[in-house]
Amino acid sequence: MTDIATRTWDGMTIPVAGTYLLDQAHKRIGFLSRHMMVSPVRGEFAEATAQIFVAEDPLLSSVTATIASASITTGSLDRDTHLKSADFLDVERYPTLEYRSTGIKWQGNEDPIFQWARLRSHRLGGRGRSPIVPPQSDGTPGRFVLTGELMVKGITRAVDLEVNFGGARTDPYGQNIFGFSATAEINREDYGLLWNVMLESGGVLVGKTVQIEIAGEAIHQA
Repeated sequence: MTDIATRTWDGMTIPVAGTYLLDQAHKRIGFLSRHMMVSPVRGEFAEATAQIFVAEDPLLSSVTATIASASITTGSLDRDTHLKSADFLDVERYPTLEYRSTGIKWQGNEDPIFQWARLRSHRLGGRGRSPIVPPQSDGTPGRFVLTGELMVKGITRAVDLEVNFGGARTDPYGQNIFGFSATAEINREDYGLLWNVMLESGGVLVGKTVQIEIAGEAIHQA
């Protein structure tokens, strides 16, 4: 275990280099889809592991994750049973979902608000006014795009995660940790999850778009 939980990179506070594991007590691997085109239904996978390698150059870092498909839960036993069946995840044949990263990009200077501010400043400057630009972040939290591949039911597709880095520190037990959240959007039909029912009023029973919602902490390994 290192004595220092953080370091500075490009003006941003980040975790020390090394291998981190997903904290099982502080994680949520969630998703959201629509029922009958009108109401959101949330669920999550209760069992998942992940290994995060933070490189000396953070843009060379990598992530691998394994999710137990049978651990899906949405708060409805009947719905969960259907989601585990061959109509959807087919958990007996495909016990895990897998994710591995292929790259990482820092998005701090690509936020649309800064692009808008730079454009507006240029226009205002042309009329002799002082440019007004929002202040940059102090570098503690930050935004990244994690490019990668998600495998569901043996089918692999590219999925990019929008990652918000929440900060790094030493916890009360002396462990170096960092927090994060991430989102993405996929089309379930890309993974062979085709089951649906057409509604007489138009539309379908189960939405095709699935929003992924992830949050957690990772613990540095000695």
